[in-house]
Amino acid sequence: MVTGATSGIGRACALKLAQAGFDMIITGRRESKLREIENELRGKGVEVLPLIFDVCDRNASTAAVENIPNEWKKIDVLVNNAGLALGLEPEYEGDYNDWDTMIDTNIKGLLTMTRLIVPGMVERNRGHVVNIGSVAGDAAYAGGNVYCATKAAVKSITDGLRIDVANTAVRVTNVKPGLVETEFSKVRFHGDEGRAENVYKGIKPLTGEDIADVVVYAVQAPAHVQIAEVLVLATHQASGSVIVRK
Repeated sequence: MVTGATSGIGRACALKLAQAGFDMIITGRRESKLREIENELRGKGVEVLPLIFDVCDRNASTAAVENIPNEWKKIDVLVNNAGLALGLEPEYEGDYNDWDTMIDTNIKGLLTMTRLIVPGMVERNRGHVVNIGSVAGDAAYAGGNVYCATKAAVKSITDGLRIDVANTAVRVTNVKPGLVETEFSKVRFHGDEGRAENVYKGIKPLTGEDIADVVVYAVQAPAHVQIAEVLVLATHQASGSVIVRK
């Protein structure tokens, strides 16, 4: 199961995992985009179950999971990818609605999906949870305040889950991307394409496929190997705030 599979890292993860032979449950809010990726995945010869819901809506998430057909219920891999950044203002000028959306998606949505899926993994004594964190979770950067806090929470939640399932064969991974050129910045700047393009000027950023490669590697590692955490940066990015542009 890949959440937020309609674009960016989520879409790339779904495609790469399908290439590796996984049947896919894909989730997203945008039905038209979800249908597009569904058709593309079916073209790779795998079975696909699309689920249209917003991870921010706990009732909708619960209903969607509870109504998964029996033949799909044994989920081996959960990629908690759904997430976003909104705004880049100083904390004292931040937008309340932006804060709520980031917290509800990046933290509470991830927790909801974990709570719904992981009990089955524990019961079957197998499975893998991959949370898509961020370099932003390692240290705050200017204007990042609440977004950075949500990704720091993802790190703590991931570490905590790994401890909680250490007595089982369930594995838990935190993949922390740096600059990845997706819809991320366009969403952050509420559709301002000019501001979004400036984020990637002067540097060759990562792609969703680069991150998906790491996810597939972690998932396909031998059963006794747990890739706990991976920080993935563009070559000229040293941290969340140090980027050399040319």
